[in-house]
Formats: sequence, C-alpha cells, structure tokens
Amino acid sequence: MSTTEITTSDAELPELPDKSRPRSRNGWYALALRLHFYAGVFVGPFLLVTAVTGGFYAISPTLESIMSRDLLTVTAAETPKPLSDQVTGAVATQPNLTLVAVAPAANAEDTTRVLFDDPSLGESERRAVFVDPYTARPVGDSVVYGSSGALPLRTWIDRLHRDLCLGESGRIYSELAASWLWIVALAGLVIWIRRVHGRRVRNSAGWLLVPDRSQNGRGRTLNWHGAVGMWALPLLLLLSATGLTWSTYAGANITELRQQLSWTTPAVSTVLPGTAARVHDSGGDHHGGDYGAPAPADPADQISQLDRVYETARAHGVTQAAEIAVPAAPGAAFAVKERRISGVYTVDAVAVDGATGVVTDHLAYADWPLMAKLTNWGIQFHMGLLFGPLNQLLLLAAMLGLITVIIRGYLMWWRRRPTRGGGGLAPGRAPRRGTLRKTSPWLVVPLLAAALVIGWFVPLVGLSLLAFLIVDVLIGLAGRVRAAS
Repeated sequence: MSTTEITTSDAELPELPDKSRPRSRNGWYALALRLHFYAGVFVGPFLLVTAVTGGFYAISPTLESIMSRDLLTVTAAETPKPLSDQVTGAVATQPNLTLVAVAPAANAEDTTRVLFDDPSLGESERRAVFVDPYTARPVGDSVVYGSSGALPLRTWIDRLHRDLCLGESGRIYSELAASWLWIVALAGLVIWIRRVHGRRVRNSAGWLLVPDRSQNGRGRTLNWHGAVGMWALPLLLLLSATGLTWSTYAGANITELRQQLSWTTPAVSTVLPGTAARVHDSGGDHHGGDYGAPAPADPADQISQLDRVYETARAHGVTQAAEIAVPAAPGAAFAVKERRISGVYTVDAVAVDGATGVVTDHLAYADWPLMAKLTNWGIQFHMGLLFGPLNQLLLLAAMLGLITVIIRGYLMWWRRRPTRGGGGLAPGRAPRRGTLRKTSPWLVVPLLAAALVIGWFVPLVGLSLLAFLIVDVLIGLAGRVRAAS
C-alpha cells in the first residue's frame, strides 16, 4: 500500500451514513471536533488579533532598547559618581515632583533611573529621569510604566495587545482570546492525534509534528494546520494561562484562588521598630503596580542615605539590577528589590533602615512559594523578559504559528462550503449534529460538570459557550424547516 493511500485525510473521504460511520467518531473525538469547529469559527478573529499584536509585544523589549538607546545607555567611564549625587542631579530637574524610587545602573553602559510620582500621569505610570552615572547629569526623562519600567513605545504595544488601546472595555477581547485559546488547542490536539493514528500505519507519533506534503487541496491544508499547531501547542498553553492572570473576570478568580492557597507574591516589610505596620509591594505580578501618591518626607535625608542603603542591600544578596523604593514617610525602611528585566530569574529583596544601614527584613527568592515562583517565571516569559532575545524569538515564532493555524483553519472551513445549487458563497458545513445523543453518559456527564466549573471560573468561556449552543440549536431548527419545506 502506498504512502498516499495510507495517509488520505478524513477530509477527502466521502460522507458515510450515520449507521456506517466508525464508532470512533463518537466520544472524545466527536465532541472535540464540534467544539474545535465552533470555537475556531467564532473566537478565531479574536485569536488572530491577539496573535498579531502579540507578535509585536513579543519583540517590544528589543524594539525599546533600539528606539530609546539615547535614554538607556551611555559611554562607559572609569568610576561612577555616588548614587546620591546622581539622584540630586535628577531631583534638580523635577523640583515639584516627589521622589519615589531609584534604579541604579545595572551595567557599565546603563543609565540610572530616578523615579518620581507625577499626579498628571495615569495608573501605574511614573516620571523617570535618566542619569549618566559617570557625570551625574540627566540625559533625558520619560514616562515609565509598571514593574518592568516600560517606556512609551513598549507601553503602547502592551496596551494594544491587552485592550486595543480602548481601556477597560477593550480587555474583553484579550480575555476572550486567552480564555478559549487553551480549549481550542487541546481540542485540536485530540482531533489531530485521532486523525494521524487513524490514517498513519507506521511511525504515527512522528507524523504528529510533520505535515504530509504528498496531499493536495484541503488535505494538505489540514496537515499543515495540525502539524504547526502541535509545534506551537506548549507555548500557546503557557501564554493562555499567564494571559488569564491579567484578565478582568477570570483574573479576579485566579487572584482569589492564589490568596486562598497562599500562592501570592511575598514582599518585604518596611516596618521599623516602634512604627505602624506597613508592607512594601513593588509591583506584584502584573504589568503595572500600585504607585499611589506618597506622604511628605525629608528628601534631603533620604537622598543622603541612598549610598548606604544600596551598599547594604548588595552585601545582603541583592546583586542583580534593583530598584530602591524610597519611603513615603519617616519611620519606614527603604525596600530594595531586584527588577523584572531580561535575564534576571530571581527577585531577592531586603528592607534597610536608612539611618543606621541595618537590614530590617530579608526575603530571598528561594523562600518564595513554588507556585509564586512559577507564576513569576511564566509572566516574565509572557513579557519576553525571562531569557532575553531567545525568549522573544520563541514568542514571535509561536505567534506566527498561531496566525498560520488560524488562517488555514478558515481556509478549510471555506473549502467545506457547498458548491452545488448556487451555494458557492455559503459558509462551510459544520460537523455532524447529534454528538451528545450518541455519546456515552459516562463521558457526557463529567464533561458537562467540567463545563459548568470552567464556565463559572472563566466567565467568558461560559457565556460564549452558551452562545455557541444557541447558534447551534438555531442552525438545527433552520435545517429542519428547510428539509420540511
């Protein structure tokens, strides 16, 4: 038997009567096929927009480093000025703003960021003055956003990917895409494994990842759709999971679950002996952080203490690029925490009494709960910051793969359209109806229970799934009406 005969796609086979169709059409495969079809058709546009904007988001750290090179880098010299001198130079350019943090230059060619609270800016935004550490002279200023300190270009790409720059209402699009991506992907996995093992006699496991180039038309499209989807699957599942943590509705449920299971991100306490309790949290797990307007403090004393604080923090394990949070009021410690930047895998933090240089609290990344670590790494990977340019290239490849999978999916749907009786412009046919009636209750009941749980925890899945069912019922009724007329 030839390879072509062995690998003929299901799509090229004639439709069989219901009683003649293989029993393997039922069960997991039939349910996955129908779910994959409806979710792909209706959620596909949202996934496509997410993939396109996600491709730009993936490489945004590199674009930022190129476009903002004058702000981010300087010519290295022999000895940098004291940190207090650098901050003094920045404060002189923003006398009406409150100093809130300092990010010392991490590498020889980096600038120092001096961060101010600016009431005219939006949530999670701060004003940053970039200082040449060797001359203590500012080289420019800009608005920075979130815990990663994104500059305007990367912030705009971030918002385009997250909400199409439409604000809170626009986040529904990205949440719908993230909510369905993992479901569509896993349903596609079930379908592809069934097709490959059903049509490949030899080495079927290898053919899961290799498209069959011997086929033409819809069969060829199907093979590329499935094989590329398999390559992208692990990354798509990770991106879906981490994307949901930033969502509005499912994200709130995830946050509540993490709190109940003690999986939240820990933070150092900035409480000094004899003062009211206060805990410092520099940014949490999300794109932004909570940077509310601080209470008045003596900036001169704080600036003079910065060198001591930074030296103490480095001596106690904070050796990566860090941000020093300046206390908003007397009686609180400086919080020094490693920044979320490319190539930094740990987030060690200490709290230091600026007056004495004594460490009042220490939080090593090794002491974080395992799930908090995994969440942090996952989010950094999603942002393209976990392991530098390779991370960004992987994300870009995954987005390009998702784009081609979606386009090929719609192409297959178009090729399933009826071509006789003037139906050339009609949409493609859906998989056969009656799947649930033909499926064993031992499979249907757990699946319905799982659908209810997922629909409650990820609300946009529940609402859109209900919409799919309504559309399916209406299509079925319309078909019966046409058959009876």
